[in-house]
Amino acid sequence: MRLLTTTVLIATLTLSACGVIRDSRVNPFNWFGNSRSDPIERDARAEVNPLIPVNERGGLFRSTRDKVVEYRGSPVDQVSGLVIERVPGGAIVRATGISSYDGPYGVQLTPATEGTEPVDGVLTYRLEAERPSELRRATSTRVRTVTAAVHLSDRELRDVRVIRVEGVRNAQTTSRR
Repeated sequence: MRLLTTTVLIATLTLSACGVIRDSRVNPFNWFGNSRSDPIERDARAEVNPLIPVNERGGLFRSTRDKVVEYRGSPVDQVSGLVIERVPGGAIVRATGISSYDGPYGVQLTPATEGTEPVDGVLTYRLEAERPSELRRATSTRVRTVTAAVHLSDRELRDVRVIRVEGVRNAQTTSRR
C-alpha cells in the first residue's frame, strides 16, 4: 500500500510540475521551434517531364481531342424533384425528371442564361436529355426517370436567392432560407 501511495504522489507532483516547465528545455514539446514557411528553390530540370515529349504537331489522339461535341439534348417532359445539398465550398443542385420517351441518356442541367450568372437573383437551369435513335413507346415511369446534378461554388451562389429547374410542362424552384 505504501508503494502505491508513493507512486501516485510522485506521479501527481510530476504532472503538476508540467505547468512550471512548459517553457523550459526539459519539456520535449519545446525541442523544436514553431514552424514557418520558406520559399523553395525550383530546379529547372524538374519542371520538364522527360516522359512527355515536346512535339508541336500533336500526337496520335490529337484529332479526337480537338473536336467539340455538340450537345443535342432536349428538355425533359416534367421535373419531379429538386434538391439542394450543401457541401464544403458550395452546393450540389440535383434535379429529377420524367421523360416522355424510354431510354433517355446524356442527362444534364443546362444553364438557361449565359454562364451561371443569376438574373435578378434567380439561377435557371433546364433539365435536358438526349433521345435514343430508335424511339419506343413510353412504358413505365421508372424507365423514364432521369437525374442530373451540378456543383455550384460559394462564389457562384453569392448572389443567388432562387434556383429554378425547368422542363417542358413544369418547373421546380427552391429559395434560400
